[in-house]
Amino acid sequence: MARVTKPIFKTSRRLSFSILESGKEFSKGKQRQYAPGQHGPTKRIKLTNYGLQLREKQRIRYMYQMTERQFYNTYKKAGKMKGVTGHNFLFLLESRLDNLVYRMGFSNTRRGARQLVNHGHFLVDGKKVDIASYSVKPGQVIEVKEKSKNLAVINESLDAVFKAPAFVDVDKKNKSGKFIRLPERNELNSEINELLVVEFYNR
Repeated sequence: MARVTKPIFKTSRRLSFSILESGKEFSKGKQRQYAPGQHGPTKRIKLTNYGLQLREKQRIRYMYQMTERQFYNTYKKAGKMKGVTGHNFLFLLESRLDNLVYRMGFSNTRRGARQLVNHGHFLVDGKKVDIASYSVKPGQVIEVKEKSKNLAVINESLDAVFKAPAFVDVDKKNKSGKFIRLPERNELNSEINELLVVEFYNR
């Protein structure tokens, strides 16, 4: 099983971007505002256009916890769809089962959501699915398996202060959620620039 294993906090600081989308990686003040390394704060080098494109690709790839091959294959699929490639790309990423498990609050992180899915704790429309990259269609229902409903990690995540995005509907009591519709671009992370990823792969 291919997975991303790099430390999230160090990667976030290297990319100057919160992979967790919470800013937690930079919560310790000034000592968290610079790139990791034994020499402490160093002046960041001004990036070229290629450098900016590469950094944006890495930001989004690590945010969704995907390998390079998974990420590129998703991009190619988006390129064959009608509409704006960059937007379609983000919508495909958001439709992944592990991402929706995270969006619904069953896990505090996408990495944790991926592990829960791979361990077979979720059903999609009543059928067990243990493939994190499974593409969920609008209207489908994701629910925690009956035997897994008492898992502490799921209950603790649902009990945390959390607001699900408008494109999913969550029933915390029954530990289920419905993927209502594809998200709109303004409902997703405003700090990322998917156009730079399109430029990177089209260069």
